[in-house]
Amino acid sequence: MNYPWHNKDGNDTLLNNGNGLPVFYTKPDSTLLRNGKPFFLPDEMGRVEGQAELVVRINRLGKGIPERFAHRYYDAFTVGVNFVATDVLQRLRSLGLPWDAAVAFDQSAAIGEWVAKDKLPQLHDLHFSLDINGKRAQEGCAAQMAHTVDALVAHISRYMTLRTGDILFTGTPSPPMAMAINDHLDGTLEGMEVLHFNVK
Repeated sequence: MNYPWHNKDGNDTLLNNGNGLPVFYTKPDSTLLRNGKPFFLPDEMGRVEGQAELVVRINRLGKGIPERFAHRYYDAFTVGVNFVATDVLQRLRSLGLPWDAAVAFDQSAAIGEWVAKDKLPQLHDLHFSLDINGKRAQEGCAAQMAHTVDALVAHISRYMTLRTGDILFTGTPSPPMAMAINDHLDGTLEGMEVLHFNVK
């Protein structure tokens, strides 16, 4: 909930959770999908949607990090696809239950190749995109974020210790797309192809 499209209906509480703070959830390391390996649709979970996100790699231990120092705690960026089982999510929400089964299932966090931040221009204005089957599906820019990368790092570190190797997905710039078998996904960061894999 970190981009303007979440608020198109004028419902500020969706983006800001009523108090202007970012909304976040965690995924275990078993959710990681990398090195171009395919994503296997979990048949038993119903509709699964994917959303492109700018992804940040944490490079040092940190707790209670002041926002002005947050830039010292990450060293690389890439593009990722965050998969969500939306049928399961709707059911969990309706029952007031935690989201884990819908957002933290195996291989639900695809990430591309890392690009060192010192190789990238103006980190506050990074552009990224996702193509599905050769057609542009999503594109975004870090400048559109409601909460900057530094603000997210500072906020999350108030509640949990960030460790070297942790990965932070920063939100999706437009509505997610339903995944289908044989889809091919390609992600770019500042025009560089960093992510590619198939859905099976």
